[in-house]
Amino acid sequence: MSGRTLVAGIGNVFLGDDGFGVETLRALSAHPLPQGVEAVDFGVRGVHLAYQLLDGYDTVVLVDATARGGAPGTLYLIEVGEETAAPPGGAALDGHDMSPATVLALLDTLCAGTGAEAPRRVLVLGCEPACVEEGIGLSGPVADAVPQAVRALLDLLGQLDLLGQEETYAPGTHDPNRRELRSTP
Repeated sequence: MSGRTLVAGIGNVFLGDDGFGVETLRALSAHPLPQGVEAVDFGVRGVHLAYQLLDGYDTVVLVDATARGGAPGTLYLIEVGEETAAPPGGAALDGHDMSPATVLALLDTLCAGTGAEAPRRVLVLGCEPACVEEGIGLSGPVADAVPQAVRALLDLLGQLDLLGQEETYAPGTHDPNRRELRSTP
């Protein structure tokens, strides 16, 4: 592997808080990134993301709205394992509706066909959405989480080897410098 890292913004800006990944990547673009790190806004282009992953990344960080039952605006850092990587039945190819799990399942298929290596580590920086209905713009809690997500990404890029647990950030209810750690289920 190359030691390269890809930070991928995912989401549909026409579905409210589903645009979290796109907005976070836009905000991240104002910051210098460490050498070997690429940050790309993929939006809803899941097939493009799958093919980009064939370029030999050691680590991938997917930034996306992630409903896990927390308060809107809660940030989650999840290390993707085999049990969370692929949906049942494999990858269904629908270029307009490819979840991160579907992209990863497609990646396995593409790697097998090309001999390319899948990334060694896949992480998701997710944000609990308040609303993913038609409409442009993030809800207040999710918009407030974007700067915290950028800080978390910048910290993460400097400390990738220290992860292995899910970190939960709850904007507005916790000190933004304090992290609560919970084991990933």
